Amino acid sequence: MVRICLRAVLTGLFFLVCTVSSHAQEVIKLPGPKTEGGMPLMQALKERKSGREFSNEKLPVPVLSNLLWAAWGINRPDGHHTAPSASNRQEIDVYVATSEGLYLYEAKDHQLKQLLAGDIRKLTGTQPFVGEAAVNLIYVADLAKGNRKDPAAIEFYTGTNAAFLAQNVYLFCASEGLATVVRASIDREALAKAMKLRPDQKIALAQSVGYPRK
Repeated sequence: MVRICLRAVLTGLFFLVCTVSSHAQEVIKLPGPKTEGGMPLMQALKERKSGREFSNEKLPVPVLSNLLWAAWGINRPDGHHTAPSASNRQEIDVYVATSEGLYLYEAKDHQLKQLLAGDIRKLTGTQPFVGEAAVNLIYVADLAKGNRKDPAAIEFYTGTNAAFLAQNVYLFCASEGLATVVRASIDREALAKAMKLRPDQKIALAQSVGYPRK
């Protein structure tokens, strides 16, 4: 009886440890963004360009933290972001595809929530380099947040709002010496299925980011 109880206790402890470990892997708390320094704005504008050749080097976590904050981080106490949003609908969500999995950037807590394990980078675009870039950002419009009814308005605002984020990323990458390119050539149906998106979530754009190939 004692042996059976001990086994039950050990099994319970093992389950608890595994559950905690699994949960710990689901959320990555990013370090605070570095909001000072960097390249002067006018120089960053001069250096801004698209790059389509990437090395296989991963982005360090502090760089990823700064990248995501530049794209869509919260920069004011009232919860507004580094990029504008028409009517303050804030319907764009930033998904992050890496070799480890798919994550959702949660700007309020400046953290990444893991949604899928495994590498889906090749599904984020039709060009071969998307599978080589360290990070592929996927800008997804949550139409439940936007609450827009007119299809033309949905198309215009979601595309425009996603482009604001993409330009922030371009300027950050220019400042950091990273390669990046924004892309609209995506098999949206296949990618949405892989990401397990709802019908009212629309993929607007994707953007590859990584160190340039030398």
